[in-house]
Amino acid sequence: MAVWLAFMRRIGASRLLGALLLLAFCALRYLDPLPLEALRLRAFDFYQILSPRIIASRPVTIVDIDEASLRALGQWPWPRTMIADMVTQLTRLDAAAVGFDVFFPEADRMSPASAAASFRGLDAATREKLSALPNNDDVLAKAIANGHVVLARSALPIANAVSADDDLPQTGISRRGDDPAPFLMQFPGLLHNLPILEAAAEGRALVTMTPERDGIIRRLAMAMQVDGIIAPSLPVEMLNVATGAHGIYMITDAGGIVSVGIHGLQLPTDGRGRIWAHFAAHDPQKYVSAKSLLDGTVPPEMIAGKLVLIGTSALGLLDNKTTPVDAALPGVEVHAQVIEAALSGAMLSYPAWAPGLEILISALVSLAMIALAPVVGARTLFLGGGLVAIILVNLSWYAYASHKLLLDATFPLGSTFLVFVAMLGVNYLNEQNARQKIRSAFGQYLSPALVEQLAKSPEKLVLGGQERAMTIMFSDVRGFTALSESYKHDPQGLTALMNRFLTPLTNAILARKGTIDKYMGDAIMAFWNAPLDDAAHELNACLAALDMLACMERLNAARKDEADHGGHAYVPIKIGIGVNSGVCVVGNMGSDLRFDYSVLGDAVNIASRIEGQSKDYGVANVIGSATAAVVGDALPLLELDRIKVKGKTEPEAIYTILGGPELKLDAGVAALGLAHAEVLRLYRASEFAAAQQAMEAARIAARDFHLDGLYDLFAARCAAFLASPPPGDWDGVFVATSK
Repeated sequence: MAVWLAFMRRIGASRLLGALLLLAFCALRYLDPLPLEALRLRAFDFYQILSPRIIASRPVTIVDIDEASLRALGQWPWPRTMIADMVTQLTRLDAAAVGFDVFFPEADRMSPASAAASFRGLDAATREKLSALPNNDDVLAKAIANGHVVLARSALPIANAVSADDDLPQTGISRRGDDPAPFLMQFPGLLHNLPILEAAAEGRALVTMTPERDGIIRRLAMAMQVDGIIAPSLPVEMLNVATGAHGIYMITDAGGIVSVGIHGLQLPTDGRGRIWAHFAAHDPQKYVSAKSLLDGTVPPEMIAGKLVLIGTSALGLLDNKTTPVDAALPGVEVHAQVIEAALSGAMLSYPAWAPGLEILISALVSLAMIALAPVVGARTLFLGGGLVAIILVNLSWYAYASHKLLLDATFPLGSTFLVFVAMLGVNYLNEQNARQKIRSAFGQYLSPALVEQLAKSPEKLVLGGQERAMTIMFSDVRGFTALSESYKHDPQGLTALMNRFLTPLTNAILARKGTIDKYMGDAIMAFWNAPLDDAAHELNACLAALDMLACMERLNAARKDEADHGGHAYVPIKIGIGVNSGVCVVGNMGSDLRFDYSVLGDAVNIASRIEGQSKDYGVANVIGSATAAVVGDALPLLELDRIKVKGKTEPEAIYTILGGPELKLDAGVAALGLAHAEVLRLYRASEFAAAQQAMEAARIAARDFHLDGLYDLFAARCAAFLASPPPGDWDGVFVATSK
């Protein structure tokens, strides 16, 4: 033990902690858990958002089965003869290759023989004539055989009844290095097309995309192991067919797959054969309508010499994918963009050596920090670390923008920052321990209400910070400045008035098991479920709010009677209340010399912000969505809006309590709820004129609930939006600019 203490004194506790944290972070990066990977992927997304791929040329054209085509030619699926006409027209216009992003796994039910069998009352001669006509699938197979066509396949999570390798033609695979099959993504089943079509096609390819865990497409497999065979992706097979390369070429090493492509054009991949897609924004200029192809109005230059993909953007058929650049990019365009990036040399890569470099940078910067921290001081170290952070971010951006390399700056930045914070924290604790004797000379302060509650159960008080699910309330007097001005010559009268209304409000809170946190002039902050447990803290806080409003009504009635008898002016006191629930930290907080039992947390900030919104929405109380979710079955609630309060980025649904539990089943409340819900629906759908009309019915239903201010607010918003409509991506969320 003595040797250990001597060692600790020699190197310092902060340095030892920093070194241990560095080792832990390096091990964490090697294991690469999901949160770490997600942070890295988000950083790479941000780069593509800032600088998406520039479209220098358009070697790919998309024939789009769009809404106009369906209106003109009929619903999908179309007869295979119509698909054959499309293939024939593309072949005639000299397309370099034609790839499908649609499947033909079953026989065409609109073939003459199949149709004849389904008709009732058809005479034998007509049925015989129809049956003698060519089969639609045969017609399509002949059209496919006359062109350079790639059919789409899909990987399946379940095995086929019969192995695809036994029946279907496959693309040739050659390789350099080890067998790639163990490294590829594995699927047991394969959705393929009719054998007659597969045999006629020059190529067959997978269109399967596997998004990341957050649903975003970032990496696409260029080949997969499916039903026992190695199958190429649509972009690779299109390049194979268009160039006549006669097969796919794969390069592997001990770490996995290095690249996939054709001879002369290799696409760098990760160890599992996936490329990092370099996305551009959605490009309508590479689309032509299937209708224009079939009616002969398509510009020939859109087809000649192009790699043509056939896909759909029609409603109900649309296969949207989320990419770092677009929230809804048609799947066929994802394939087109991969081909486009491959041919223009704009592919991204995350080299196999990149994780090692990230760990090395983190280790070097952290070791420098560990060595210098006790010498140069926290401020100098912080400024130096900031400079290093700027350099790392710029190097990462330069690698992306200039060399298409993805290098992660988030891990070195995060790990070194946490090492710095940990060392700083240890040094701070050492200083605090030296001052502990001074702190012990100062007493602790607890509010009288809290002391009264703890007197019966002192063991409930947990000193220090403790995480608890809590409900927080803020109340404030509306127009207190104007009220106080009426007492400018009578400050004692103003003090007496404050005591007169703060006392019943405080009693209402304590009667419902609440704790007074602090008084802030005319405002009160209170919380529930600490230090004493309260399983119904959300409901008790809301009932306390209703009790407080009832207290104020009684107080105002008494003051008005006094004013009438005394012959002086009467100014009613109105309060606004905000209530919100969530996990908070509660305990003794404050300064070195004085601290109090208080609560901190995001839920506290939201409660404060929504209390401020009660004035804007013309209601006496506002509660947050977390509280509403619990008390909605017991109390009549009305949704006010979805807002982003000041200082928050996520929207919050806010509600008001219409009354006590006795009104929960009231017919008038139910009618108001329906009318108000219609107003919100129309408003959020940007149907502002209709919302204004619906508001009249809501006002009638709300005549007993004093909601004129609320509907005046929405009426003003609707009028403003009618004059200046919101952007197309407006989601109905109001951004509050004031507290």
